[in-house]
Amino acid sequence: MTFFHTQPVIMQIIPALGAGGAEQGCIDMAAEIASAGGRSIVVSHGGSRVNELVRAGALHIDLPVDSKNPLVMWRNVRRLRKLIQRYNVNIVHVRSRAPAWSAYYACKKTHAHFMTTCHAPYNFANETKRFYNSAIAMGERVIAISHYVAEYLRTHYKLEDDRLRIVPRGVHMARFHPTAVTPERMINLARGWRIPDGSNIVMLPGRLTRWKGHHVLVEAMAQLNRKDLFGVIIGSDQGRKEYRLELEQFIKDKGLGGHVRLVDHCKDMPAAYMMATVVVCPSTDPEGFGRVPVEAQAMGRPVIAADHGGAQETIIPGQTGWLVPPGDSRALATAIEEALSLDPTERAMLATRGMAHVAAHFTKEQMTARTLDVYAELLRGGAAALPQKKAPVSSSNKVKKEAKKTVKKASKPKKL
Repeated sequence: MTFFHTQPVIMQIIPALGAGGAEQGCIDMAAEIASAGGRSIVVSHGGSRVNELVRAGALHIDLPVDSKNPLVMWRNVRRLRKLIQRYNVNIVHVRSRAPAWSAYYACKKTHAHFMTTCHAPYNFANETKRFYNSAIAMGERVIAISHYVAEYLRTHYKLEDDRLRIVPRGVHMARFHPTAVTPERMINLARGWRIPDGSNIVMLPGRLTRWKGHHVLVEAMAQLNRKDLFGVIIGSDQGRKEYRLELEQFIKDKGLGGHVRLVDHCKDMPAAYMMATVVVCPSTDPEGFGRVPVEAQAMGRPVIAADHGGAQETIIPGQTGWLVPPGDSRALATAIEEALSLDPTERAMLATRGMAHVAAHFTKEQMTARTLDVYAELLRGGAAALPQKKAPVSSSNKVKKEAKKTVKKASKPKKL
């Protein structure tokens, strides 16, 4: 399908192409730009997923845009400006703060439009850090991945709605669907993780950093004290060796050494979700969006998340999952017990509602189409602000009210 009348050149900039929601969104958009008739360029410092871009028909250019060194950032201004001029770039779309500063100045004295996507409510402990973060709000258009992130931008950077667009992340429904996973894939994972037959698996996908709430889950499992319950925590420590050792010791101290596995990485998350009896996201700080609850619902899994941030927009309490107070291990244990007690009919009904909810609001196709609309708006010369869709849950006013209440936490630095 051709979306553009002429072939615009759109350059996305992201620090690196590894695992993560921002990276997935960048790759999805690179493929969609090419499919829609544009020329797709991605600038990053490389990573394990560069080949995905090539297969999608995009051009990858390796630059040190991941660096926060002021000298490197300044040099990147000249490098990016040369690329903008060489490839006659129409739109520069940046997905992180350090490259946003470089790209902002690179776009000056060129015809290229500058836009950004804010993927998280960045923390700041002082005015210097707040100023550094402000680059993400300097685009002619700024995409927020949730109403929570949008409220953060309005509150801390006085971003007006004429420049703000809310575009939630999207899931590949063909990949994240129960019928797409074969039994062999689940068997391979179970063997690799050494999970006992007949176990109820409670799964927490998320890199090993303190605010993801791993301690809250371990404490909840200790309170449940169920021999049939087996925990799987999936995520790299990304160099946080001390935290990993602390978590391993905490698991042992709670008597759960044989009931919790730490898995560095999983290349087959759809199969992992299918193995899970319940998926949990007990983050102690608000997530900007939180793709795990959405992916889990798409796979028909019961999901429990902390009641703040993006989770309030992606989970419908009592219908597609549970929301519990942040940091409350007792409430998490109660919700896990309720999820485990579902009979087959109740579990099937929950799965159907969750899958329908994601299909209606959080698909890759919806995300890419809305982002293409933002590109088209800029290419038209910056049309008047488009009306924003309401939050996908039944009570959008409640979501916005809760976003205002919790967004103030974004200014508090997260612990590693």
